[in-house]
Amino acid sequence: MKKLSETYKELGIAFTFPIEIKDEDGKPTYYENSHRQWYRREYDKNGYETYHEYSNGIWSRYEYDEDGNQTYHECNDNLWYRYEYDKDGNQTYFEASDGYKIGTKRGSCTGKIIEIDGKKYKLTEL
Repeated sequence: MKKLSETYKELGIAFTFPIEIKDEDGKPTYYENSHRQWYRREYDKNGYETYHEYSNGIWSRYEYDEDGNQTYHECNDNLWYRYEYDKDGNQTYFEASDGYKIGTKRGSCTGKIIEIDGKKYKLTEL
């Protein structure tokens, strides 16, 4: 990403460090200092951070459910994480790109009890 200070210089716009830009809610969206360090951030309509990027190459992307619970996280090192929650906001499932999983995925029948011919069975996902 091209630094804002470079664009300012090209356009002949005078500026001083640090350069700070905030959105209409006062959340920082861009920062740059005189040591060549910068970051930028993006937010969703609810004010949750959905993306950040730093001058050292580190970046992350986030997604949230309607209750503000983080449901996805991806970062520059090719790792991602998924989260699911119950109606009370308690985390019920976690999955990582390395194959690690814990909890019960939403929509799964694991743990549900069914009755067939008067006998009860607890389901297990294979």
